[in-house]
Amino acid sequence: MNIEEIKHLAKLSSLELDPEQTQKISKELETIFSLVDQLQAVPTAGVQPLFHPIAIIAELNQPLRQDKVTESDHRIENMACAPVAHEGLYLVPKVIE
Repeated sequence: MNIEEIKHLAKLSSLELDPEQTQKISKELETIFSLVDQLQAVPTAGVQPLFHPIAIIAELNQPLRQDKVTESDHRIENMACAPVAHEGLYLVPKVIE
């Protein structure tokens, strides 16, 4: 990516870059693009995508907890501090027209 392209992107992004910042960004982008080129050079033909990176190490078994009530209903106590409530719901002022 050349300096003119960086300046154009900065303008589109409403950024003001001085020449020093433009040079620094140019070097950083070149580093990023070289890393992308290295990643693209890796042969991946025939490799099945993984739904999760750890799946290559071990089979994933999602531990599920029992679906049971562990706390009692505190709605009345919680609603007591509300300035305005109606039928168990907090009423708040309209903030968007």
